[in-house]
Amino acid sequence: MPSSVYCCCSALRPRYKRLVDNIFPEDPKDGLVKADMEKLTFYAVSAPEKLDRIGSYLAERLSRDVVRHRSGYVLIAMEALDQLLMACHSQSIKPFVESFLHMVAKLLESGEPKLQVLGTNSFVKFANIEEDTPSYHRRYDFFVSRFSAMCHSCHSDPEIRTEIRIAGIRGIQGVVRKTVNDELRATIWEPQHMDKIVPSLLFNMQKTEEVDSRIGPPSSPSAADKEENPAVLAENCFRELLGRATFGNMNNAVRPVFAHLDHHKLWDPNEFAVHCFKIIMYSIQAQYSHHVIQEILGHLDACKKDSPRVRAGIIQVLLEAVAIAAKGSIGPAVLEVFNTLLKHLRLSVESEASDLQGSSACSAALSTGSKDSDEKIVQNAIIQTIGFFGSNLPDYQRSEIMMFIMGKVPVFGTTTHTLDLSQLGDLGTRRIQIMLLRSLLMVTSGYKAKTIVTALPGSFLDPLLSPSLMEDSELRQLVLEVMHNLMDRHDNRAKLRGIRIIPDVADLKIKREKICKQDTSFMKKNGQQLYRHIYLGCKEEDNVQKNYELLYTSLALITIELANEEVVIDLIRLAIALQDSVIINEDNLPMFHRCGIMALVAAYLNFVSQMIAVPAFCQHVSKVIEIRTMEAPYFLPEHIFRDKCTLPKSLEKHDKNLYFLTNKIAESLGGSGYSVERLSVPYVPQVKDEDRLSRRKSIVDTVSIQVDILPNSIPSGDVASNTEEITFEALKKAIDTNGMEEQEKEKRRLVIEKFQKAPFEEIAAQCESKANLLHDRLAQIL
Repeated sequence: MPSSVYCCCSALRPRYKRLVDNIFPEDPKDGLVKADMEKLTFYAVSAPEKLDRIGSYLAERLSRDVVRHRSGYVLIAMEALDQLLMACHSQSIKPFVESFLHMVAKLLESGEPKLQVLGTNSFVKFANIEEDTPSYHRRYDFFVSRFSAMCHSCHSDPEIRTEIRIAGIRGIQGVVRKTVNDELRATIWEPQHMDKIVPSLLFNMQKTEEVDSRIGPPSSPSAADKEENPAVLAENCFRELLGRATFGNMNNAVRPVFAHLDHHKLWDPNEFAVHCFKIIMYSIQAQYSHHVIQEILGHLDACKKDSPRVRAGIIQVLLEAVAIAAKGSIGPAVLEVFNTLLKHLRLSVESEASDLQGSSACSAALSTGSKDSDEKIVQNAIIQTIGFFGSNLPDYQRSEIMMFIMGKVPVFGTTTHTLDLSQLGDLGTRRIQIMLLRSLLMVTSGYKAKTIVTALPGSFLDPLLSPSLMEDSELRQLVLEVMHNLMDRHDNRAKLRGIRIIPDVADLKIKREKICKQDTSFMKKNGQQLYRHIYLGCKEEDNVQKNYELLYTSLALITIELANEEVVIDLIRLAIALQDSVIINEDNLPMFHRCGIMALVAAYLNFVSQMIAVPAFCQHVSKVIEIRTMEAPYFLPEHIFRDKCTLPKSLEKHDKNLYFLTNKIAESLGGSGYSVERLSVPYVPQVKDEDRLSRRKSIVDTVSIQVDILPNSIPSGDVASNTEEITFEALKKAIDTNGMEEQEKEKRRLVIEKFQKAPFEEIAAQCESKANLLHDRLAQIL
C-alpha cells in the first residue's frame, strides 16, 4: 500500500487507537515510548469516557501478541495498563478494570512462567488501589483458582517453581486485600474459595517447615527473605487472612486447615499442626478464640475412631490453643470443653481396657502393648489439657469444674457419678478413677482460696474423700495430693516434702496466718471426717512410703492452716490413737506398716510440738526420739523407709519409754494453759456407710468400740441383746442379713442421742473407764 494511502487510513482511525498504537515501538526491545505514553495518559484523564475503549483495544492487542508469543509487546501493553490504572481515578474506571482483569486472566492462562508472573504483578498493583465505590458484580473466582494452582506449581526448574509459587501466594494476598474490606461483598469467605486458598498457603508453609526441621530452628527472616521465601510469604498471607476474619466467616477459614492436616497425615507427628494453630490463635481477634477451640473439639469428636496417636496429636494442638486463648477469651462453653475431654478420656480408657481383656495370645499381647502405650499418650495429653485449661480459669469457674470432674469419679457401690462405665469393667473403672483424679489434681494446682470453706465445700469434700477409703494406694495418694493443693494456701508444702524428724522447724520459715472464724467453723463441722480418713488411711495394708509421706503432710498442713488449740488436741489424740492401734494390732498389719505408722507419729509429734512451742512437750518428744534412735531406730522415718532396714519380730517386749505417753503430754500441755481433759478420751473414728462400701475390715472393730458406750443409757434388756450382738458370729450373721443397714442406723442414732442428751459428767466417766481399760491392756502387753 502506498504511503499516502496508509497515512490517509491512519488519519481516519479513532484518536484513542492512534494514541495506543504510538506507544509501541518498532523494536520491542526499546520499551514503552514514554512521550506517547504521556499523551495517552493525558487523553485518558481528559476524556475518562474513552477509558473503556482504550482498555478494550489494549486487551485486543495483548491477546493477539500472547497468541503470537510476542512477549516484548505483551510487556509493553501491561506496563501501559498499569500506568493508566494508577493515573485514572473516577467512576469510569470500572469498565476499564474489566478489560484489565481480562488481560491479566489471559496472562495467567498462558503456559509461560514469565507471563504468569507479569500478570500476577499487575493484579497485585491493582489490588492496592482503593476504588471510590465497590463493584458488587465483579467476582474473582477465576483468580482464586488460578493463583491457588500456581501455589502448587511442580515446574522441573526449582528456581522457576519457586518464582511461580511466590507469584501465586502474592496473587492470593491481592485477592484477599481486594475483597475482604467490603462487608457487602463476602464471596471470598465462601467455602469453595477458602477450600482453595487455605490449603495452598498451608502447602507452601509445610514445605519450608520440613526444611527447617532438618537444619534446626529457623532464624528470623530478613526483608529479602520475606519476598523470596514462599513459606514466609504464605505465613504472612495466612496471618493477614485470619486477621480479617469476622464472627460469621471464622469457621470457613479454619475448617480447611483440618482437611489439609487430615489429608497429608500431619497429626502424627504434629509439629506443623501445632505451628498452624499457633498462627491461627495469635492472628484472629481474641473474642473469637473459643470458636477455634470448639472447632478443634468437634474435629476430635469426628476422629474418635482414628489411631491413638492421631487423637493425641489433636489434643496436643488443643492444649496449645487453650494456652493462648487463656490469655484472652476462652468463651462461655467451659463445661462443654471439659465434658468433651472427659468423654474422650473415657473412650480411651475403654479402648485400653478392651484391648487388655481381649489379648490372650502372646502375639496379641505384643500388638496391644504398643496400642496400650499409645492410649496412655492420649490420656496424658487429655489430663494436661484439662489441667492447663482449668488452671487458667477464674476461681468461680474453677470451682465449678472441680465439682464437675468430681461428679464423674466412680466409687464402687455408689451410682452418684455421671460417667457411663458399662463397658469398662473393674480394671477400666480403676483406670478412669486414676485419670479423673489426676485431672482434678491438675485443675486444683495453684488454687488459692481465702477460706477453706470456699476450697472444700461439703458438696465437694464428701465425694473427694470417698476414694480415700478404697483399697488402692494410688487412688488414696491422688486424693491426698488434691487435698494438699486446696489446703496449702501459703505454699508450705514444698518445705514439708518427705517424712522426717525435723531438728528445728523454725528453719523451714513456715508461713501462716491467724485462723479465721470460717476456718474454725469448718473444722468443727468437718474435722472429725478429716481425722477419720487419715486414721483409716494409715492402717491400709497396701500403703507404701509415699502414702505415709502424704499422710504426714496432711497432718502438718492441717496444723499450719486450720489448727487452733482444740484442733491441736484432736490431732495429738489422733496420733496417740494410731500409736495405740499399732501396739494392739487388731488389724494384723505387717511389721513394716506398724513401724511405718510409728515413724509417722514420731515425725508429726516432733513437728507439732515445735509449732506450738511448749517446752515440756518438746522435751518429752525429743527424749522418746532419742531413745528410739538408740534402741529402736525402725520407729523413725529416716530408718524404716530405707531400702534395707532390719525389722523387729514383735513389739510386745518393747519398753514404754519408746512410746509417746498420754499422761506426759497432758501434763506438759496442761502446764501451758491447754485444756487437756479431752486427751484422756481415746480417739475413735466415726462410722459411715462408705466404710462398708469400700469393704474395709476395721468396720467391725469400730462398731464394737462405739456400741460399748451405750449400755448405761438404755434398758437392761436391750443391754443384753446388744452385748450378744458384739460377737463375731452375731456380726457375721448381721452382715449376711438384709437388716444390717437398719441395725447400724439405729446404733448410730443411739450414740448421737447419748452424746446430745446425757450429762457431760456421765459421758466423761464412761470414756475415762474405757481409757483405763485400754491403758491396762497396753501395760499387760508391754
